[in-house]
Amino acid sequence: MKRYKNKLIRDISGILLLDKPKGISSGSLLNKINKLFCANKIGHAGTLDPLATGMLPICFGKATKFAKYLLNYDKRYKVIAQLGISTDTFDSDGIIVRVSSVQLNNSKLEQCLESFRGVKNQIPPMFSSLKYRGLPLYKYARKGIIIPRKPRIVHIYNLNLLKKTENIIELDVRCSKGTYIRSMINDIGENLGCGAHVIALRRLSVGKYVSSSMINIKTLETIFYNDSFDDLEAFCKLDELLIPMNSIMLEHIKYS
Repeated sequence: MKRYKNKLIRDISGILLLDKPKGISSGSLLNKINKLFCANKIGHAGTLDPLATGMLPICFGKATKFAKYLLNYDKRYKVIAQLGISTDTFDSDGIIVRVSSVQLNNSKLEQCLESFRGVKNQIPPMFSSLKYRGLPLYKYARKGIIIPRKPRIVHIYNLNLLKKTENIIELDVRCSKGTYIRSMINDIGENLGCGAHVIALRRLSVGKYVSSSMINIKTLETIFYNDSFDDLEAFCKLDELLIPMNSIMLEHIKYS
């Protein structure tokens, strides 16, 4: 295992488009990344649930000041949902709360999807990191406490059916900031009268940043633990993967 002789805190700036793996929280992953980069300042833009994979922008140094702009960008997702089963978290990590029969044809499904396109009011889920009186909502939810939430305006630009197999549907979604895909899937299930929950979710893009620019954590660890690199070489190799900070600034001008 590579160990630095002294604990370094580096003054670096830039963006890493991390390909988040399944089964880890965004916060835990952020800590793992900083053990590799040893940055003086680090943050992420746009939390992904543990079940979700895909693009998680990591901002280092001065780029953290622009993370709020990344949050404003449109997002694109591929989501796979199971019809006929509802859960308390709206995804497969939750507890099943209802099982229903599914009587659905393609015409009814397309009519339902059409009703979700455009500008909509969406109520955030209880199992979320939104805070109420200083505590995230999921902590209340785990105790069975339901906190009233105000609906927020979201925009579903594209909602296309990619595949339907028995009770499984696969959708391509492009949406505005603040959209909860889990809530959308749950609402689609309610609209269809059978319930639904997310079984797989992948974020494909954030603004102009697309999936081909993503780096997975195994690539980062391969560089970090490569015995042929000394500490300086390893840091240089890692830093080469960062997108310059002016990339955020140019994208912000586009969205302003």
